[in-house]
Amino acid sequence: MQSWILAIRPRTLPAAIGPLLIGNMLAIELMQFSWLIAVISMLCAILLQISVNLANDYFDYKNGIDTEERLGPVRVTQSGMIAPTTVRNAMIACLLAALLVGSYLIWHGGWPIAILAAASILGAICYSGGPYPLASHGLGEVAAFVFFGLVAVVGSYYLQAGETTLTAWLLGCAIGFFNAAIMLVNNTRDITTDTKAGKNTLAVRIGEPQAKVLYQSFLYLPFGIIIAGFLLGALEGWPVLLAGVSLILARKLSRDFRDNSGEDLNPILGKTAKLTMIFSVLFSAGLMINLSQI
Repeated sequence: MQSWILAIRPRTLPAAIGPLLIGNMLAIELMQFSWLIAVISMLCAILLQISVNLANDYFDYKNGIDTEERLGPVRVTQSGMIAPTTVRNAMIACLLAALLVGSYLIWHGGWPIAILAAASILGAICYSGGPYPLASHGLGEVAAFVFFGLVAVVGSYYLQAGETTLTAWLLGCAIGFFNAAIMLVNNTRDITTDTKAGKNTLAVRIGEPQAKVLYQSFLYLPFGIIIAGFLLGALEGWPVLLAGVSLILARKLSRDFRDNSGEDLNPILGKTAKLTMIFSVLFSAGLMINLSQI
């Protein structure tokens, strides 16, 4: 059981839960809001995140990227804790479970959700595997921004509302930048080993000094987005005010990331994922306050 917990990587799950929380909470005031849709969409997102984690574990081992020099948390395939074929089969099972669970969402949301579902499953596999692994070509952060930002927030809102709004797109961008930051921490920590293995992540391409600057941008841009949304009239005061409190943690993480390298970045990885969740919960709490005042 401990081996499977390591393989699932629970610390990364806020990256999937946070955007679905916001997407559904944006729609909670609508007459057609469905708690069943909210729960199923969140479960589907969690299964996809686990699939990505298992795929990354399996394909990085298969491609010789994970070695004994690895600085990050233990990888169950590379360490021999779980057989490669077992990890691969678990990845496939999670993808099939996500498709099974998501079939109700496809039936409910129609062809736009079907397209997003197909793209998400393909993205889960192609992040680390396939003939053109996204992570090995500097596109890991882009994938995180798109799938765990825009697709997750806007898609979950669309499932509830049957349409999209500027508010959903703004929040999708904000959460997307946070989740891109998670990916950037992981790739910056692994610059040395990834370079040896020929894995050209964004951090490898731009170098650690520029990666540190980019991380700061990823952390601060979401707050600029929600402030801009408030000034444009797309976001209301309480959600923006409460979510803004998480800027305290963002500033601390920015300093910690600037001052550390290599293995010392491991705690920052988990804390960046927590920042996504904290921001999402605080913004959602603001939405509930607005709802209670109606």
